Amino acid sequence: SSFLASSRYNFLYSAHFAKLYGSSGWSPSPEDRQPWLQIDLGRKYRIVAIATQGTFNSYDWVTKYTLLYGDRPDAWTPYVMRGGNMTLPGNWNYYQVKRNVFHYAFTAKHLRFLPMGWNTEGGGKIGVRLEVYGCPYDSYVVHFEGNDMLAYSFPGGRMHTMQDHYAVNFKTLEKDGVLLHSQGLQGDLVTLELKTGRLYLHMSLGSSTVHTTSGMTVLRLGNLLDTQHWHYVSIRRRGRELNFTLDSETERAVLNGEFGYLDLDKQMYVGGVIEKDMPHLPGKVNFRGCMENVFINGINVIYKTMYQEPDIRLKKMHYTCRDLLWRPMTFAGPNNYLQVPGFFRRNRLAVKFKFRSWDYTGLLLFTRFADELGSLELGLSEGQVNVTLTQPGNKRLRFAAGYRLNDGFWHTVDLAARDNLLSITIDEDESSPLKITNPFMVRTGDRYFFGGCPKTNNTGRCVTKLARFHGCMQQIFIDDEPVDIDVMLQRKWGRYTELLLGTCGITDRCSPNPCEHEGRCIQSWNDFLCICNNTGYKGEVCHNSVYRESCEAYRLNGKYWSGNYTIDPDLSGPLRPFTVYCKMKLNRSWTIIDHNRIDSTKVTGSTVDRPYIGDVRYVNASWDEVTALANTSLYCEQWIDFSCYKSRLLNTPHGRPYTYWIGRHNESHEYWGGSFPESGKCGCTINKTCTDPKFWCNCDADYRQWYSDKGYLSFRDHLPVRRIVIGDTNRTGSEAHFSVGPLRCYGDRSIWNTIAITKPTYLTFPTFKPGPSADITFHFRTYRTYGVFLENSDDHLRNFIRIELNSTTSVIFVFMVGDGIRNVTLHTPRALNDNEWHYVEAEINVKMARSESGLLPSGHTQVPRLILLQNMALLLKWPATVPGAANHTLRPFLGCLRGLRLNGAPVDLEGKVDERNGVRRNCTGACLNASIPCRNGGQCIDGYASYSCDCNNTAFDGYYCHLDIGAFFEVGSWLRYDIRTEPIPDDAWWANFWIEPHWHNFTLGYNTTTDDIEFSFSTHKTPAVLLYVSSFHKDYIAVLLKKDGTLSLRYRLGLITHKFQLTNRNLADGFPHFVNITRHNYTVWTQVDYMEPWVERLTLGEIPRFDSPKSIFLGRVMEVGDIDYDIQRHNSPGLEGCISGVRYNIFAPLKAYFRPNVTDPPVTTQGYVVESNCGAFPPVLGYIPWEDDPWFTDLFFDYIHDDVTPPWMTRECSPHTSTPLVDTFAPWSTCDMHVCPSVTCVFATAPRNSGLGPFYP
Repeated sequence: SSFLASSRYNFLYSAHFAKLYGSSGWSPSPEDRQPWLQIDLGRKYRIVAIATQGTFNSYDWVTKYTLLYGDRPDAWTPYVMRGGNMTLPGNWNYYQVKRNVFHYAFTAKHLRFLPMGWNTEGGGKIGVRLEVYGCPYDSYVVHFEGNDMLAYSFPGGRMHTMQDHYAVNFKTLEKDGVLLHSQGLQGDLVTLELKTGRLYLHMSLGSSTVHTTSGMTVLRLGNLLDTQHWHYVSIRRRGRELNFTLDSETERAVLNGEFGYLDLDKQMYVGGVIEKDMPHLPGKVNFRGCMENVFINGINVIYKTMYQEPDIRLKKMHYTCRDLLWRPMTFAGPNNYLQVPGFFRRNRLAVKFKFRSWDYTGLLLFTRFADELGSLELGLSEGQVNVTLTQPGNKRLRFAAGYRLNDGFWHTVDLAARDNLLSITIDEDESSPLKITNPFMVRTGDRYFFGGCPKTNNTGRCVTKLARFHGCMQQIFIDDEPVDIDVMLQRKWGRYTELLLGTCGITDRCSPNPCEHEGRCIQSWNDFLCICNNTGYKGEVCHNSVYRESCEAYRLNGKYWSGNYTIDPDLSGPLRPFTVYCKMKLNRSWTIIDHNRIDSTKVTGSTVDRPYIGDVRYVNASWDEVTALANTSLYCEQWIDFSCYKSRLLNTPHGRPYTYWIGRHNESHEYWGGSFPESGKCGCTINKTCTDPKFWCNCDADYRQWYSDKGYLSFRDHLPVRRIVIGDTNRTGSEAHFSVGPLRCYGDRSIWNTIAITKPTYLTFPTFKPGPSADITFHFRTYRTYGVFLENSDDHLRNFIRIELNSTTSVIFVFMVGDGIRNVTLHTPRALNDNEWHYVEAEINVKMARSESGLLPSGHTQVPRLILLQNMALLLKWPATVPGAANHTLRPFLGCLRGLRLNGAPVDLEGKVDERNGVRRNCTGACLNASIPCRNGGQCIDGYASYSCDCNNTAFDGYYCHLDIGAFFEVGSWLRYDIRTEPIPDDAWWANFWIEPHWHNFTLGYNTTTDDIEFSFSTHKTPAVLLYVSSFHKDYIAVLLKKDGTLSLRYRLGLITHKFQLTNRNLADGFPHFVNITRHNYTVWTQVDYMEPWVERLTLGEIPRFDSPKSIFLGRVMEVGDIDYDIQRHNSPGLEGCISGVRYNIFAPLKAYFRPNVTDPPVTTQGYVVESNCGAFPPVLGYIPWEDDPWFTDLFFDYIHDDVTPPWMTRECSPHTSTPLVDTFAPWSTCDMHVCPSVTCVFATAPRNSGLGPFYP
């Protein structure tokens, strides 16, 4: 019986089935355009939460809704969430319960549920089961008419308190009125009043007769409090600390003055002040409206009034709320309008109504005259009421009235017209109505449109260019007849769409001000805008600083010139930006802040009990701002100088200090410049230059001469200097002078605060408390394709934020702020797992959520995506985890993080370093201490928990680039690798010449003024051309094994052939020999085996370029065309032996042949060329991470395997057999088939203690 509904789908969906966990549910009729479900609680309750479900076992559920509440079933107040949003989130299926806990409790006897969205899939419709939660509320009310009041007399005629608690509930239609007032003879005062729809608290604990500072404090909360809705006020004071609360908004303040007690005399007035000589307070009006449960320090004044207790004095009172029967309506939809009939073809038109709105433009009224005589339009434009009168044959008549009518308050419009005369009165100011006299005729039509024109069925031909009106209207009169809302509700006349009848849903989105850092807020009906000009901040809510955090940040962003810069050490935090001097150097930047103690200050007449206190006031910055700078700097110093004439300083070595300085955290420090903390000494002791070695300071010798102690204070955690305390200048002749140098700092710890996470783990930090806005910034680098960077949540995961690497090209920002899980995904054009630093910024506020990524240092990529978040309420309780693997252990982040900031405050990542749990200082992963480093020029790819080796630019293979790829050449066999098939065109060469200053050939992929050659060989036969690089011109490079076994190098660049003798000993001894040749411009370095490198010079008169290379030959030169005679002489019969590890610049011909990574490698062979390691011994393999080990079975044994590879064992590939040549001892569990793709891989071993050497093919 407590449920009532606007309609029902059928009997089985009646209102009384709407109980939570019921067997059915409520659903309205499909013809019901504005369905509602109403609950009569029977008495007043304090409501704290609501829970909803869909209709049982159906597709019917509500996805969002609006909740109205009130004391009466015909006067409603919408519940408004944070940010001004009136829509609460609903369900996503029929069975799960969605519970919404209100961010402030409210009292009500009646509730109305308005569905705003519902499931439509599967034939779904509106369906709901619900339950509300609260406690019974005892209500004692009293009504004030403005000429009555009550007063509570204090016990003993006086109230002397250290702490107070006042509470009152009120509702009114007036913008002004005194709610509470009391004062004392010593200047103490408490006044709570409404002024222009806002609530003001005036409080003073008394003013000092010594100091000129006033003790009065004024606080302001709320706006539009004249809505006849209940508002809840609480005032709590303890000493000078004060909490002032209106509904859900709390202002915390420290009262002015020096006193902590409130002394009030006689009585506390409620509802105003009425005395014989004072009908009201000067300049103020008494309250008109209703009050409920007025508590003064625990005393319910209204309860005592009702029982006429002697300490209550009152005029005639009414103990019920005498609400005025006003029935407002809310225009809140994109197609809203109200159509009402009027008297047809009258020669006089009269329309009167009240409206309130925030919008600058909107249609208020439109009517079309009878007999095709034109139309009349009233609309808001730039806060004025514009009247447009259109008649055929006459010039269109336009004029405006009023000023700033879009301020959210009620305004009255009274329009009257007859032939040739029109008048309009704003806010009942009959002394200055606007009258227009022009020739026109008035014949009233039969329809009046308020708020907009119908989109369909527009029989009244309502036509306008104005936007629809969004706001509230009430007390509409057409030709002096009121528009009856009750009749409209019964559908007997009039039409409307998207209106809320019986309530005004206007809300002030700018109170409290959502714009941070003193940004200016302007608003419309459904949104607000922050004006951030001259604040130093930017963004949707003026949250983000426009300045850098330090001079170092400016330097790193390309500002290399010294000068004045504005910095913001906490960026989006509460501290203001300030100007400093940045002295830019090549490798660092100094930040310099001046103050008022730079010049020397003379001190006399001070003692230890009455010392001289010299405060240091920094220029352009507060103490908190300077401290923030020092805290984030890498190093700080500050010069301090104390000159004395018979004035002691630290009173060393064993006395109480006479003089000391106070630094950060208001801590006193008893050491001086040039010394170090806790030493109790001056710099002269450290330097051993004190005047008297018995004392630790020059001034402590107490001589009648001028001495000084000075030096730099450089312990950053104690800086900056806040004040100097001097206490020994009161003796005859004593005198001291002191000065403090500017604060000088360099570096920025927040930028380079870096850790590496090498194991799946997480770090805990204090709970992130973002408030109305939150921003998170950091840099990361990784090779991983996924990983959670950061996570924070409450204990039930109702509110959380999480930032994670979702794929190689996307970062996702996931959050829930009481309105379901939302996410912002940022896609980048470049891969994010390239082990380069990337910048991430995530922001969420009451208007939007955004994520940004910058690819640093090459530039920035920003792809913002916005989401409106009118219900911003991040209430996080659990510690923040970095990375966020605490609840997401399957997606741990492995890599490096640096520069983490939460709402501008830097987070000390390095303070959480724990090597045992895989957290290292700086960006150092597994590559730093690799068990086996990548060999032969392989690049270490850091996986942080493991590593791998990139062997693409080497001539080697294997996990560590340790496997030598070689080939055995029979006599007459050869291999050719084609670098190019045609010469470089001249136009490309010249284009390349002008673009690249070092002639880096973009068609080759390497620098043609540099050659890098390496290989190893073994043979018994001579002569041979081991390696030959040809060109499309006559240039070539050749490494020759001469007939006597010595090694020679031939270099031809241009017209000259250069010959270099590499060795003088016979290398045709059958043992492997290593050759390394490097050329850069005119200089050639050569090294054979482990001999000292030789340096040679090329004598050229032209550019030293190896022009247009063509092919690489191994074993024998089979080039077409003329070949140098010296090459021909060594070219026959060819190499008979082994050559391996061949690399010329970026080309590895043997690797391209035996390990092709393309379908058709540019390699040609002839004769018998078979893969071999040329006698190289395999290295002992180190640990291979389990995720990279294909044979990992997750089996662990308690004993150690004796499987160390013997030094006489080699790994070979046989072209002739598929069975092991010797199967006596084979430590490998299987054979890597990728080693020899074209032949069968076998183990070549020798039996234990057989004395046999390595096996060769």
